Amino acid sequence: MTARPAFRLPAAVTVAAVTVAVRAAAALLAVGALGATLWYGVEDPGIALAFGVLIAVGELARWGSGKGREPAPLGAAGALAYALVGECAGRPSHHGVLQVVAIVVAAGLVGAVPHVALGRGPCLDHIARRVLSVGFAALCFQPLYNSGQLTAVTGHGPAYAVVIVTLLALTALCDAVLAAAMAHDRSGWPFGPLLREELRGMSGVGSAVCATGAVMALAVAVAGLWALPVFSFPLLLTQLAFRRYAAVRTTYRQTIASLARATEIAGYTPAGHARRVADLSRAMGRDLGLPGPDLGVLEYAALMHDIGQLSLVDPVPAGATAALPEAEQRRIALLGGAVVRQTGVAADVAVVVERQADPFHEQPLAARIVRTANAYDEMAREQGPHGPLGALERLRLATGRDHQPEVVEALARVLARGRGRPGERRPGAAGDQAVRTGRAGERG
Repeated sequence: MTARPAFRLPAAVTVAAVTVAVRAAAALLAVGALGATLWYGVEDPGIALAFGVLIAVGELARWGSGKGREPAPLGAAGALAYALVGECAGRPSHHGVLQVVAIVVAAGLVGAVPHVALGRGPCLDHIARRVLSVGFAALCFQPLYNSGQLTAVTGHGPAYAVVIVTLLALTALCDAVLAAAMAHDRSGWPFGPLLREELRGMSGVGSAVCATGAVMALAVAVAGLWALPVFSFPLLLTQLAFRRYAAVRTTYRQTIASLARATEIAGYTPAGHARRVADLSRAMGRDLGLPGPDLGVLEYAALMHDIGQLSLVDPVPAGATAALPEAEQRRIALLGGAVVRQTGVAADVAVVVERQADPFHEQPLAARIVRTANAYDEMAREQGPHGPLGALERLRLATGRDHQPEVVEALARVLARGRGRPGERRPGAAGDQAVRTGRAGERG
């Protein structure tokens, strides 16, 4: 029986120090805010009730478990608007930072009850980020407003609106830093690319949330609480559009995965080979700092990298195309790219499939990654513990000729990162020894 390559994605990683610290800080802030609000009472109960209902409705309308960037945009916009409300229909409000946090937490809990009952409750990390981000916005705004310093400097004109927008931008940056730090803590991926990905993601739903929060806060100051339902409606329509877009993307991904399994069903490649190469390629791309869109192209190309084998009369033994002559590899790759173009998949995916067999110095980075991941998976299927060990050693020896050194080192880091984590199988002594051997060779 052949040994399965020793690779697991670092998804189920131990919750580490940064994540624990963020969750603990959010929990302490939430408990303290709820306790203080219950003890001293609620200021401006009508305003608090209106925003609480808006946040609860936004949580009820969430579309996921909280693992995405913003699964409850209406709730997030309402929470940010409440943190930045200074007046209501021209009358000053008097709620402080702790009451803002308390109302956001209480309303969020109420809105999450039906989701929890259905087994799809919000993610703890998302809740922690929401509490800390709203607390940050309220801490920056409420003391300045309640002391009168803000209006004394800006008045109620354009400068006041500029302050609101600036605070929302700083809050969004704070949330992106928290999200990237927690993702880095869980997965071990480089912090810089994760932060850039979070900042890019803010251009979608994140910008709509910030804009709606700013408009709500400014509109309530002039028109009163009637502004809340008026300005909530466009964001609800945006949320519906994003939900449909997410459904289309899911169908698209499932279609590509089904096409990728055609070579396995036909007996050209081993079961699970395409999925393993795709997972490994995506992990290597993350390690090398590829942005989100490029990671998607990389994953789809890796899933379909062997589809050109369907043109062969006789299957390659074990689907191991890396051992074929270069001319035959290129022919299969070009046929695979032609098939991908006929399926309607993005042209960028077809380019990667077509060029995976070119000399590595002529390939785009995505093709270099797929080439190395495919070679590792094919080599690591050898029997015994020396499969993964020999695979990594052979790839290191082939750097500069068949594989880019930086890509092979990314592979080594990904394999090392997957060691000894709860919920995952260890790569085993061979995988660990492969990493150690390569590092010893570098030192020598």
